[in-house]
Amino acid sequence: MTKELRLHLLALPLALMGLVVGVLLIWFDPVAIAKQQPTSSIARGSVGTPGPPVPLAVALTADELEVVRTLAPLGDPPDDPTNQHEGNSLAARLGHSLFFDTRLSSNNAISCATCHDPHMRFADGRDTARALGVGTRNTPTLLNVAHQRWFTWDGRDDSMWAQALEPIEAPLEMGSNRVAVARLIQGDSPYRTAYERVFGPLPPLDQNRIGGPRIPEAARPPRLDVVDMNDDPLADAWLGMRELDRDRIDRVFANVGKALAAYQRLLRDDDSPFDGFVRGLSKDGTTTTSPLSASELEGLRLFVGKAGCIRCHNGPMFSDGEFHNIGAPVPGGGPPRDPGRYEGIQLLKKNPFRAAGRFSDAPESSRAVISEALVNSPENWGAFRTPSLRNVAGTAPYMHAGQLATLEDVVEFYSTLKGATQLDHHQAALLEPLNLTQSEKDDLVAFLRTLSGSGPRNEELLRAPSGPLGPVLGQ
Repeated sequence: MTKELRLHLLALPLALMGLVVGVLLIWFDPVAIAKQQPTSSIARGSVGTPGPPVPLAVALTADELEVVRTLAPLGDPPDDPTNQHEGNSLAARLGHSLFFDTRLSSNNAISCATCHDPHMRFADGRDTARALGVGTRNTPTLLNVAHQRWFTWDGRDDSMWAQALEPIEAPLEMGSNRVAVARLIQGDSPYRTAYERVFGPLPPLDQNRIGGPRIPEAARPPRLDVVDMNDDPLADAWLGMRELDRDRIDRVFANVGKALAAYQRLLRDDDSPFDGFVRGLSKDGTTTTSPLSASELEGLRLFVGKAGCIRCHNGPMFSDGEFHNIGAPVPGGGPPRDPGRYEGIQLLKKNPFRAAGRFSDAPESSRAVISEALVNSPENWGAFRTPSLRNVAGTAPYMHAGQLATLEDVVEFYSTLKGATQLDHHQAALLEPLNLTQSEKDDLVAFLRTLSGSGPRNEELLRAPSGPLGPVLGQ
């Protein structure tokens, strides 16, 4: 193996391990299933039935094969000790219903599925998200999200359950508040029963005190990312609550996030044509039972070789999980305005729902320790998390603000760096124009298109249950 490839392998993440049991435990009312929406537009059977071994259309060297075998299979997502309910099937059923429930928004019209549309590979196909308002960042897919170490483009969340809470209160997204969410759980009988079976009794919300209700109808803390809070009645209502009541509401809110995370953990996609190709490879790498075309294989060779994509897009998730400033073009031109990871670390440190916080189920876990040890620096300005390339062909547009419309545009950018913002010393060491030929660009795009599979095996996960929780309350 060459020295360069060995360095690439040193950067690969540890093998991801864990056990997802929820898929096998979720069941639904047959009558309700008959009333549900048509099958999602996510393609089914991407890999197909393996055939007899056939020679590779383009031979791969021993060094290339060694790297290729590190990219599949995906395996099970790692356990998150900060959410002890992630494998609980009832928590997943509760999270499944909440994911599609528009009552989590202030206008009763927006759900998590509005921006994470199952029919669009749990993304939305827009340059930036649209909900109550227009956001500034592209909506990432939720397929295989449980394999991530950091969440959102800037990594401001270190767990899936903490990230699930942010859109609920974000003014441009769902615009609701945690007290309203707690009251929704309390007032919806199936939700309350399911919640209490998983998390224990809800706190009392309706007891009065002298001079008014102990807990208002709506309230949330001052936002972490806003400085001027002079005109925020929801924050004023929150600060007027007893500390004990604020803590109780926060715990209900955290548990809602943990239920949503239990559902999202089941959103797996690991049967792409590339996965089939690697699974079908013979020991010597000369044949496979699931062949790729000559163009796709030439693109694979570029990916792990000349194009250098493997440096950041490595491991079974095709991502190093880290943060880089690649000088992507700025929408509308001008210098970069989004601080990215620099602000993300600041927000993470202040978030009460972080892995080391009091609502974590494992505040001393390695996940929590790593987060607490993060040190910010100006070099993080404008850096964004390396996205997974799994399902990349179905999740356009690309980059953190949807700057590039097609895969062809992405490959062209890396080939020329045309429109790139000024590169700092880190970027300059990492990136230089690839100067690919048109044939090479076509081959690289052809390979990237082999990384999309058929979506979750249980198609019921792709649509809202017709009833709040199916038959669960009748068990």
